[in-house]
Amino acid sequence: MSCIDLDQNHFGLGLGDAKDITVKGLEIVRRAKRVYLEAYTSILTVGKEALEAYYGRKVILADREMVEQASDELMADSDIEDIAFLVVGDPLGATTHTDLILRATEKGIPYHVIHNASIINAIGCCGLQLYNYGEVVSIVFWSDDWKPESFYDKILTNKKRGLHTLCLLDIKMKEQTIENLMKGRPVFEPPRFLSASLAAQQLLEIIRNRKEKCSSALTADSICVAVARVGSQDQKIVAATLEEMSTTDMGTPLHSLVIPGDMHPLERQMLLLFAESEKIKSVLSTEDTS
Repeated sequence: MSCIDLDQNHFGLGLGDAKDITVKGLEIVRRAKRVYLEAYTSILTVGKEALEAYYGRKVILADREMVEQASDELMADSDIEDIAFLVVGDPLGATTHTDLILRATEKGIPYHVIHNASIINAIGCCGLQLYNYGEVVSIVFWSDDWKPESFYDKILTNKKRGLHTLCLLDIKMKEQTIENLMKGRPVFEPPRFLSASLAAQQLLEIIRNRKEKCSSALTADSICVAVARVGSQDQKIVAATLEEMSTTDMGTPLHSLVIPGDMHPLERQMLLLFAESEKIKSVLSTEDTS
């Protein structure tokens, strides 16, 4: 896990469980006056209680409202004592917390960032080389009347350049219905996490809708790779076609999806380790996998 120290410390917690914190981060957590856990951009495979048991410290959940609107409370007394702010992954990785750092700087509060693994570098577990990735995209939950497609255009841009695309999948934490929001009722919906299969389904719908007005750079038979619970004991990686991925159960969250660009033979060999169907094995074994 990563962390920002407001002497203040911002810590990366890594991606797996309580033991993924760095030794340096653990030392700071154990001497900090207050320890916050950012609880809306990602999750660990263990709960707050497991962190408290391992750290030997009480952990305060910090939701979006606290971090973005009540930062004065979060930073209180940080000019005279250490405050630890824990972030799943790396504090400045996929989701940045630069705004918190800027606010601390404006108040003259020193800070220290302790980095850790994030999905941005841990995605190397699927075998696609990190320096061959293009722009990272986010795929959001669609609704009946809101189906944005901008992420698809970015995937096509990367693919046309021969680059892989890491797709981060939407997380809904502490969301309210429009009715509860308008009536000011503090009632929140259960957490939701976009699955790799649903993300593939959304991509397939875009492909079908654009069939006659775009190239075949991405099709139902295009290769993709899903990863789930990266860094945990039950990490799962599957290489499949988009069509196959749309019905693949990757288990519990968190999931990410990768759309490969041009692949080196070693990258294709690595993906073969995670191929489950004969169809994808045949595609990966051929020289042209575009």
